[in-house]
Amino acid sequence: MAKPGEELIEKIIQISRVTKVTKGGKKLRFAALVVVGDGKGRVGFGLGKAPEVPDAIRKAIEKAKKSMIPVPVVRGTIPHTIKAKFGASHILLKPAPPGTGVIAGGTVRAIMDAAGITDVVTKALGSTNPHNLVKATFKALSQLQSLEYVAKKRGKTVEEILERVRA
Repeated sequence: MAKPGEELIEKIIQISRVTKVTKGGKKLRFAALVVVGDGKGRVGFGLGKAPEVPDAIRKAIEKAKKSMIPVPVVRGTIPHTIKAKFGASHILLKPAPPGTGVIAGGTVRAIMDAAGITDVVTKALGSTNPHNLVKATFKALSQLQSLEYVAKKRGKTVEEILERVRA
């Protein structure tokens, strides 16, 4: 959960108009898919549904704040290449050198911006349905391992691992 004084980045990915047809006519509702992050390696997403757009967005933001996950960020990029799949959506995330920027489509770009990742190359394969793409991206981000974790696991220092990467 976000701390009270913390400033969060909120990005709306999609707002859908959903119509339920009943005997009495059509019933309009809205669904909002939102990403929330602190720009320092924590990000979450939420889906809110309500009869009005502002209420749907507010609900989505509340859910996103509750579902925030930590993302290891190393010098503005991710520590290693990773692939993930959710439904028919596949996502490939690759680290990039400083100055590359965020090479990503709208859905994945919003997540990277909210997480505070400034240099990354991504490719969406298969379905580009925003709901499945967001879930696939979060699955990939949650599987990332930090440099400290890998160094501890291998019994080495972070500097030794960074030297191997540069070579």
